[in-house]
Amino acid sequence: MSNGSNDLAGAISGLMETVGKLGQQQIEIVNNGLKTVSDMVGPLGKTMTDLMGNMANTVNEVLQNVSSSIGGGSK
Repeated sequence: MSNGSNDLAGAISGLMETVGKLGQQQIEIVNNGLKTVSDMVGPLGKTMTDLMGNMANTVNEVLQNVSSSIGGGSK
């Protein structure tokens, strides 16, 4: 009868060990995901800033060309 108890205890111990490993792996996956996102934020932020600056420069140039066309046409 003690052999059956040992088998049950071993099965429960193995199950708990597996559940613990799965929990640890999920935590590692979340941590890796957060690290990846944080690593992407810096370059993405710089790209967005550069893009907004380029768009502002383009709009400014268009407005200057329109202004020159209007001013040049009335002379």
